[in-house]
Parts: sequence; C-alpha cells; structure tokens
Amino acid sequence: MADELEKGLEGVLVAESELSSIDGDAGRLIYRGYPIEDLARGASYEEVVYLLWHGHLPDEEELASFTESINEERSVDEDVLATIERLADADERPMAALRTAVSMLSAYEPEDDVDPEDLDATLRQGRRITAKVPTVLAAFERYRLGEEPVDPHSDLGLAANFLYMLTGEEPDDLAAETFDQALILHADHGLNASTFTSMVIGSTMADIYSAVTGGISALSGPLHGGANQDVMEVLMEIDESDLDHREWIERATEEGRRIPGFGHRVYNVKDPRAKILQERSEELAADGENKWYNYTTTIERYLTEEKGLVEKGIAPNVDFYSGSVYYQLGIPIDMYTPIFAMSRVGGWIAHVLEYQEDNRLIRPRSRYVGPDDQEFVPLEER
Repeated sequence: MADELEKGLEGVLVAESELSSIDGDAGRLIYRGYPIEDLARGASYEEVVYLLWHGHLPDEEELASFTESINEERSVDEDVLATIERLADADERPMAALRTAVSMLSAYEPEDDVDPEDLDATLRQGRRITAKVPTVLAAFERYRLGEEPVDPHSDLGLAANFLYMLTGEEPDDLAAETFDQALILHADHGLNASTFTSMVIGSTMADIYSAVTGGISALSGPLHGGANQDVMEVLMEIDESDLDHREWIERATEEGRRIPGFGHRVYNVKDPRAKILQERSEELAADGENKWYNYTTTIERYLTEEKGLVEKGIAPNVDFYSGSVYYQLGIPIDMYTPIFAMSRVGGWIAHVLEYQEDNRLIRPRSRYVGPDDQEFVPLEER
C-alpha cells in the first residue's frame, strides 16, 4: 500500500465515471461525451439531468414523460413550508435553510422503507428532491420578504418555474433561457468536494436524502461555493468607490485581497462555462443595464492581458460571470450558492447512483504522526 501523502487527495484516483470529464489545459468540459457548449446552447436542464441519470439524451416522448414526472413532484408539504418560514424569520443563512429543508423532506418520502440497494427507488427519490429544491428555495426567499410562497407553475420548465416562484411573474424568454443555461453549466463537474462528499455518504448505502444533504453542507463552505457571491460583492464595491477598476484592483492587491472569480483547481485556461455565461451577460446587458457586463469584461482584460495572469495559468472561472448574470436576473446575492446547489443536485444524484452500481465503502487511511508508548496515569494521580 502506497505511503505517499496527497493532501486534499489531489490527483488521487478513487473512482471511474462516465458522467463528466474536464481537460484543464484545453478548457474542455463534457457530460457523457457531449461538449458543454452543445448542451448549454441546445438542450434544457431537464434534458441534461436525464442524460446524467440515464446515459443518453431523451427523445421527445422520453423528455415529456420525464418532465411531467418532475412537475408532479414540485409541491412541498405544509409542515416543511412552516419550518422554512421559521428559518426565514430567524434570519437563517440560505444554504443552512436548504440543508435543513432537504433533510426534512425525507420525512414525507412515500418510499422511505425501500431496500437501499434498490437503485430504481433511489432514482425516484432523487427525482423528488430535484423537483422540490427550487420550491424550497423560492419559498424561503418569499418568506424573507414577508410574502407568501408562489405555487409551482405546471406549464413551466424547472428554470423558468423557479424564477416564477421567486417573483410571482413569468420570466421573459431571455431570462428563462439564461437561467436554464446556468443550471446546465453547474450540473456536474467531476469529483469536486461536494460531489465526493455525496459519494462517500452514498457508499455507506445511506439514503439519497442524506447524500444530497451532505453535498449541500460541503458546498456551503467558502472554499467550494460562494465565489460568485464574492464576485458580485466586489463589483458592487468597485461601483460604489471613487476608483476605476485598475486603481481599485491595485489597492486591493496591495492590501493582500484576492480578486474572486479567477483561478481554478483544474482549469489552467479560461473556464469554458465562463465563456458561455459571458455571452449571456452581454445579451442581458443589451436588454437592460450594461455596467456589470462592462465591469467584468474590462477587469478580465486588465488582469489577463495587462497583468499577465493567463501566462501564470490563472483565468476567469465560471463564478466570475455567473455572479453578474444572476444579479442581472434580479436574484438576491446570498441565493447564488443555493442556486448552485439546486443545479448540482442532478450531478450529486447521478454520481451516487453510478457509484452504488458497483459499490465499495469509501474508507481511506491516514498516517499516524502522534506520540507512541505513552504511559497511562490514573485519573486520581494526574
């Protein structure tokens, strides 16, 4: 057994997967062999989730049946809504509220007594979670505003329905398509921290609610989720200052601050998802306020071209543009990471199911570096 220590498991292979692949040097991301660009521009989020769960893109009949099955599961029990309202009244953080709500959803799972090795039942449970998470998040935001939740709209897709439940108004085509595309881009991304957490939990054959709750918990950490919120807060800080972006960045750098949205654990070039969201940001700017798009593009140009970050393998990641895109869609800043979770639920479930098909309990080891041969002293003599 190898004794070489790899902090953070960096570069350590722990599983084989057919779900997604990342080429960090080429800036390439694929889901089950399909380039992310083709899926984002040509498919819906429901199609992508179907692809991840079933291994192929659905035909029209399969998609209609799949979409209907999700739509039928969108409603959330009144007891869960009451808990969400209490969490909103207590000023709970959105990710913590989502974690609590998803865990509570298991109490109303109609197939709660199935064999944990029945992966078809696990998939049905996962479908219910995927359907209900948007309802939970929209209800939480409505309660925070002192308003009643909006019931799901049966004729809208998952992305458009979330925006509808958030505002009470049907989104226009551009907003719905942009948000749907953002969900696709965040659906899966290899064995990131939250996906691996879900897999570890799934490897114990715990229920899928536990696995998804664990994924949410891992994503809530600032080293994993939250960068898009940080990006938007920086953009707003620049906007409110009396400095241009160059002066602000130089001052922030001198103060030891890190500019969020640049650099990635895997990508050495611009994140392909950032390129797609940059296009969407430009479209939204043409349809409304353009200063956020102008800020992001000028900052990117300054840091990559004038400051030479690209030559150091540091380029914009997906968070750099998703933050401003969500802001342009009118989404509250502290809801950005929960939306990330809403999208990634599809990927977490796919990885758990894939791993459980040939399951082995994940049990790494550590190297002991503590003291040896300690002499025990009875309590009364210490």
